[in-house]
Amino acid sequence: MTQRGLPEVWSEKIPPRNKNFTGRDDLLEQLHAGIASDVTAVVPHALHGMGGVGKTQVAVEYAWRYSSEYDVVWWISADQELLVPGALAALAPRLGLPPAKAVGIDDTAAAVLHTLRRGEPYDRWLLIFDNADRPEDINQLIPRGPGHVLITSRNQQWRSVVETVPVDVFTQGESVQFLHKRVSNALRDVDARRLADELGHLPLALEQAGALQAEAGMSVEEYLQQLQKHMSDTLHMPKPLDYPLSMTAAWRLSVSQLEQQLSEAVELLRYCAFFGPEPIPVDVFRWGPKEGVDPGLRQILDRPLLRSNAIRVIGRFALAKVDPDTRTLQVHRLIQALLRADLSDDEQDNYRRGVHLLLASAAPGSPGDEATWTRFSELVPHVAPADLASTRDPKVRDSALNMVRYLYMSGQHQTGRAFVESFLKQWTQDSGPDDPHSIDAQAQLGTVLRELGDYPKAHETDRSALERASEVFGPEHPSTLFIAQGFGGDLRALGDFNEARRHDEEVLRGHEATYPPDHDELLAAKNNLALDYALISNYQLARAMHEEVYTASDRMSDISKVVYLLRYGNLARVVRLCGDYENACDLGEDAHAFGVQELDVEHWVTLRTAKDRSIALRRAGRVDDATQLAEEVYERYKRLFGPGHPDTLAAAMNHANTLRTTGQINTAFVLALDTMNRYPQVYGQEHPYNHGCAGNLALLHRVRGDAESARKLNEQCLHGLDIRLTRDHHYSLVVAINLASDLTMLGELSGAQSLSEDTYERSRRLMGETHPLTLGCAANLSVVMRRLGAEEKAEELLSRTLEQYRRVLGPEHPDTVVAGEARQLDFDFDPPPI
Repeated sequence: MTQRGLPEVWSEKIPPRNKNFTGRDDLLEQLHAGIASDVTAVVPHALHGMGGVGKTQVAVEYAWRYSSEYDVVWWISADQELLVPGALAALAPRLGLPPAKAVGIDDTAAAVLHTLRRGEPYDRWLLIFDNADRPEDINQLIPRGPGHVLITSRNQQWRSVVETVPVDVFTQGESVQFLHKRVSNALRDVDARRLADELGHLPLALEQAGALQAEAGMSVEEYLQQLQKHMSDTLHMPKPLDYPLSMTAAWRLSVSQLEQQLSEAVELLRYCAFFGPEPIPVDVFRWGPKEGVDPGLRQILDRPLLRSNAIRVIGRFALAKVDPDTRTLQVHRLIQALLRADLSDDEQDNYRRGVHLLLASAAPGSPGDEATWTRFSELVPHVAPADLASTRDPKVRDSALNMVRYLYMSGQHQTGRAFVESFLKQWTQDSGPDDPHSIDAQAQLGTVLRELGDYPKAHETDRSALERASEVFGPEHPSTLFIAQGFGGDLRALGDFNEARRHDEEVLRGHEATYPPDHDELLAAKNNLALDYALISNYQLARAMHEEVYTASDRMSDISKVVYLLRYGNLARVVRLCGDYENACDLGEDAHAFGVQELDVEHWVTLRTAKDRSIALRRAGRVDDATQLAEEVYERYKRLFGPGHPDTLAAAMNHANTLRTTGQINTAFVLALDTMNRYPQVYGQEHPYNHGCAGNLALLHRVRGDAESARKLNEQCLHGLDIRLTRDHHYSLVVAINLASDLTMLGELSGAQSLSEDTYERSRRLMGETHPLTLGCAANLSVVMRRLGAEEKAEELLSRTLEQYRRVLGPEHPDTVVAGEARQLDFDFDPPPI
C-alpha cells in the first residue's frame, strides 16, 4: 500500500480545484460519511440536481479534499457513453495493464474494470463519472469493488441504481460567501443578498454575475437593473428554455457585456456552442481551414492576437473555462444550449458547418501513424455533438472516415462502429448508396465488424460494398481492392477456404495491375493469399509466398512494427506447418522477442506470436517450455480479451493440447470441452475449426479410456470436414488418424487398417514422405499390421519410418521414442488466425 498523500495514480484530466469554491462543507461531509460507511458492500454514490447547481465542482472538491485516502483517483467524462470505455482504458498503464493501443479499447476497459473489482494492485480507488445522464448506458461500466465511485448527473433515475445525494442551489449564506470571494470583500452583505435572491442562488449564475462585476466594474444596482431588462427579454422569447429564468437572464447579460467589449469573442463563443461539452483544443482555431468559412470566423482564424484576446476575455467573463496548461477551453453544456437556442435554424446550420470545417482541418492526415493519435483523441469527443454525420462536404466526410480509421487502429472498435454506422445511415440518405463516401463508410463498417468477431454481418456488409465499389469505381480502383481484401478475410472467417483462395488470387492480380512490385498494399494481398494456401494445406506454396512477403517487408524502412510482426509470425507458423519444427522454434523465438521489445509483451500481435511459438515448441518436443508459455499466453488472452474472443479460443485449445501432452488429462478435457462449446458461437456450427477442436476432445475421450465416445465424435468430425474440406486436407487427415486409433483400441482392426492405409497414402501425396504427420500415419499403420499378424511388413514399414523420424525430428524426440516402442501416436489440431 502506498503512503498517505497524493494518490499514486492521478489523472491529468481531473479539473483543477476551484479557488472560489465556497460552502458545501456540510454536503461534502455528508457525502464522505456515506461513502466511508459502506465498508462491507461498497455502493456507488451519485450527486444529482439541475444544471448549474455545481455538481461537477462538488465532485472536483471531493477528489482534492479527500485525495490522501486514495491510491487512485480517475476522472471520466461520461456524457457520451461511447467514449467511456476509452476513458477507462486510459487508466490501464497506471494499473500495470497493457495500453489500449496494444489490445484494443474495449478489451482494455474490461481488463481495467476486472482489476479494479479485484482490488489489485490498488484497493483504495476513486472513479468519478461526470455528467452520466443515462444509467442504462453506462451502469455496466461502473466497477463494484473495494474502491469508491462518484457520479454526477441531472437524471433522478440514478436513485433506483445507486445511493444518491441531492445537490441544490446555494443557501443565502453560501451565496453571500461566494460573492464576497468572487467579487470583493468590500461588497456589502445587503447587496450580496439582493443579488443572490435575484439569481435564485444558482451557483453558475452567481459565477457569471461575479465575473461580470469583477471584469466590468459594474455596481450591484446597475447589474440588477440590467438583469431585470434581460429577464424581461427572456420572458418574451418565442420558445421557453428548460433552464432557470435567472440563469438565462444572467447569461444574456454577460453575453451583452461581452459583445460591447469584444464582439469577436461572442462569435468565437457561438462556434464553441456547437462543439461537445468536453475541452476544445484552442489550436482548432489555429489549424482552421484556409477557405470556405464565413467572414466572422475568417478573422478569428487569421488574427491570432485577436483570437487569443477573445479566448482570454471569454474566460474572464466565466463563459468558458480556459486551461493554459492543456491549451483548451471548455463551455458549460448549459451555456452551449442557451447560445444555440438564441440562434435561428439557419444560423445554427451555419455555425455547425463552420465547426465541421474546423474539425476537418484540425484532424491529422493518417491515423496509421501513432504520432497522430493524441490529436485524434482530442477531437473524437466532438464528433457526435457536432453532428459530423450531417455534413455533405467531401473534405469533412474524408476527415470523418479518418476518425473511424483512428478508432479502429487504436482499438476503440465499438465507438468506431457507432460512428461509422451513423455516417453510413445519414450519407446514404443524403447522397445515395453509390456515393463514394457511402461506399467507403460501408467498407470501414465491414472492417470494424470483422474485428469485433461479427463475421456473418461483416461478410454481408463487405459483399454489398464490393459490388457497389466494382460498379462505381471499377474492379481495380484502390477502394475496390481494399474492400476486396477484407472480403477475402470474411470468406476465411466463414470457413470457405477454397473460395477465399480463388477470390484472393483474383484480388492479387488486380493489385499487380495497380501497384508497383514493392508497394505495401501488394504485399498485403500476397500475405492474404499465402494465408489461404495454408488453410487449404498447400503449405509449401504458402511458405514460399510468406517468405517473399517477409523478405520484402524486412527491407522496408517505414513499415509499421505491427504489420512487420504479423508477417514475421505468419512465416514462423507456416514453417512449423511444413514440419520444420526446429526452424519454426528459432523464427518464433526471434519474432516473439521483437514483439516484446518493440511493442509489448501483451500486445495482441505479440501474444499471437507467443501462442504460435508455444505450439512450435510442443511440436519440437520441448514440452516444458511449451507448457509454461501456453499457460501464460492463455491466461493473458482470457484476462485481456475475455473467454469468447477468437484468439482466446485458439490459445485455450493450445493450452488444452499442451496439458494433454504433459499428462494432465482431466484438466485438458474440461478446458477442451468448454472451448469446443464456445467455438460455434463465433464461427457457426459447420466451420472447420469447430470440427477440428471437437476432434481434440475426441482424442481426450480415448486417452481417458472411452474409445467408443471418441469414435462417435471423430466420425462426426470427419464427416463434417469431408464435406467442407474433402479428405485431402490436413485437418481431415488428423481426425482420420485418431479415428483409426479409436478403432484399434476397440478391436476393429480391419477397419483400422483400411482407414490407416488410405490416410497414409493421402498424407504422402499432400504433406510429403517425410512430414511428421505422414511418418505418424506410417508408424500407426505398422502397429495395426503387427496386430493383424503381418509381422514382416509391419517391421519393414516401421524400420523405414524410424530412420526418417531420426533424420527429421531426431532420435530423442517424443514421437521417435513412441514410434520405436511400437505404440500409436496421437495428433491434435491448433486453429490458426483468420
